[in-house]
Amino acid sequence: MAATHKLFSYGTLQFPEVQRATFGRLLPGEADAIVGYRSEVLTITDPVVIERSGTDRHPILIPGSAQDTVEGTTFLVDDDELAAADEYEVDDYRRVQVPLRSGGQGWVYVLASDDTEAVG
Repeated sequence: MAATHKLFSYGTLQFPEVQRATFGRLLPGEADAIVGYRSEVLTITDPVVIERSGTDRHPILIPGSAQDTVEGTTFLVDDDELAAADEYEVDDYRRVQVPLRSGGQGWVYVLASDDTEAVG
């Protein structure tokens, strides 16, 4: 039996067209949030991701204060879908586990390095 993972999205993985192209289906999800991060904007250059999302400007999370909250959606995905999400996200992102407001832990994509020159 495949594992089920919680995947928190605050950006383009919430778009139905991105989900269909990345996972082959619409994902079940619930409104949720994470605490301790803030959202910035990253300009990406990957043409496949730009085509799927319709934009080269994507939100990206960077560590913030305990008062910072990022709203989004928690999706349930299997191992293959988590791997597909990894493939979709460009190298500027890395996947980490964070506490979810709804309880438990979930995967989320955050800034891959401390180089904040890539965001603005």
